[in-house]
Amino acid sequence: MKHALRAGAGALTLSAMIALSACGGASDSAGSADSGSGKKAATIQLAIASAVIGPKEEVATYSVAKREGFLDEENLKVETINTDGSVAAVQAVASGSADITPSDAGAILAAREKGVPVVAVGGLVQNWPWRIATKPDSPVKNAADLKGKKIGVISLASGSAPYARAFAEDGGLDPDKDVDLVPVGVGSQALSALESGKVDALALYTQAYTTLELTGKKFSYLENGERFDGIRSLTYVVREDTLRDRKDEITRFLRASYKGMLFSAVNPEAAMRDGYAVFPAILSGQKAEDRIENDTEILRTWVATATPATGEPASFKDWGAIGDEAWTRTGDYMKSAGTITKDPDLKALWNDSLLKDANDFDAAAVIGKAESATK
Repeated sequence: MKHALRAGAGALTLSAMIALSACGGASDSAGSADSGSGKKAATIQLAIASAVIGPKEEVATYSVAKREGFLDEENLKVETINTDGSVAAVQAVASGSADITPSDAGAILAAREKGVPVVAVGGLVQNWPWRIATKPDSPVKNAADLKGKKIGVISLASGSAPYARAFAEDGGLDPDKDVDLVPVGVGSQALSALESGKVDALALYTQAYTTLELTGKKFSYLENGERFDGIRSLTYVVREDTLRDRKDEITRFLRASYKGMLFSAVNPEAAMRDGYAVFPAILSGQKAEDRIENDTEILRTWVATATPATGEPASFKDWGAIGDEAWTRTGDYMKSAGTITKDPDLKALWNDSLLKDANDFDAAAVIGKAESATK
């Protein structure tokens, strides 16, 4: 995913973000036709944090919601724009170019600290997705062993950089002196850096490792400390005025997205086929049948980060909920990583008023639809 806990290129500047938020405004609903359900037709602009060229969050939420009729049930049309990472996606929402985006929590916290009037309205990724990996024969077995070593990160603007620093700090190291962070990207580029010895370890999200493991590669994983438990990642964010003026439409969008998540948890292969239909660039010119097995497994790995760690899909509930403790842990982590400088104002940052209605759907019907879908 330029994935769970990713950040865009560059940092938010106060003047830029305030200027963007000042010129934006909640967009008007498109049309007034009624679907027969009493729901007014509306168009939602969705900012995507990176081009969809692989199995990631847009497949499990937007693609499934579109192809399986969940958006139609809400009388919604969704238009998408691509951005360059979570920071840019938040900028798009701040400027009014988009109504909503699933953004890295760090980008949301940073924007709020800088006075940008955005507010988180529903969680998405809830299980920490980042891991430190080494070659199977590496002498590095824990965080302390990283002293004097090089850690490969996606980029210095990516969420993998603060994670690598925090991981080293957790082992009693000074991340400014004891480790060296080296940008290596993801995929074959990151693998080459590790195998060639350019870096001693990688700091990537679980889905990126799954992609490599499906080619036969093996890794050893270092254990994350307790400080990473409960930290939130991708979270839906809107402008304050969008929440005020388009509350019903955003609620309907969230409900369709969470239906998509439940469908994807039950039948990731069918969800992946929906992804191919909506985002054919994922296939890179290949046949779906040549890719479906591996892509399904990669999507399954992502879905695991966005659904409860235990239990079966039928027991999943309270989609999007984020407790105060999770926000506190997330804020503490972002402060230690240098993303923000002070405790966030939770009342300004987080508004869960839409979630009761966003969870008001027939989960059994969604599960039945997923189970009966062609695999």
